[in-house]
Amino acid sequence: MQLNSARQAWHDCLYTAWDSQGSFIEQLGLLGAMVQTTERQRHAGHAAHQVIAGGVQSAIDKLKPHVKAFGHFMYAPRLDVDDKETAEEVVFLMVQQRSPRMTAVKREKLEYVVKGVMARYRYMHQGGQSANDDPLESPEGFRAWMVAHYDVKLESTNWERDWAGFVRLAFDCCEDLDKEALSPVAAAIYEMKRAA
Repeated sequence: MQLNSARQAWHDCLYTAWDSQGSFIEQLGLLGAMVQTTERQRHAGHAAHQVIAGGVQSAIDKLKPHVKAFGHFMYAPRLDVDDKETAEEVVFLMVQQRSPRMTAVKREKLEYVVKGVMARYRYMHQGGQSANDDPLESPEGFRAWMVAHYDVKLESTNWERDWAGFVRLAFDCCEDLDKEALSPVAAAIYEMKRAA
């Protein structure tokens, strides 16, 4: 496991290699039977990975549950539905708290706008290096995506007034949670590198 970034470390510390005991148990649970496989020899690299992964997992486990859920939504190798729903709810509540009053109809649409922004944010930061461009940067592309995925129509007239601010605010909330989730992981990485 390389300690290149907190994002990558989050992913890698939760990744279960196919030759591991965890994958054996998973296979047993999924298939209901044992499957004979060739066992790889354990070596120092595997032990080093486990030690480093344990340090990162320890930092993750100390996070508040909603922050941990957001981090898992963003960087875990397998997307858990509960983490996804918790993360979406947290960001939606943050956006609502930072927003002016709105009608019930707009609030309903805002919930889906937040989900759309979170999908964009996740895509942009996957892979650990935050190297992906925003795939739906244009309002037209985002509106079309919202219709295709959630059947939610956002009016194109007065986009800046009605929705652009909410989109920026949702991105800001994602960034705030991202920093809160990754800071302890980055600190753990720093300590591990310093101790090495």
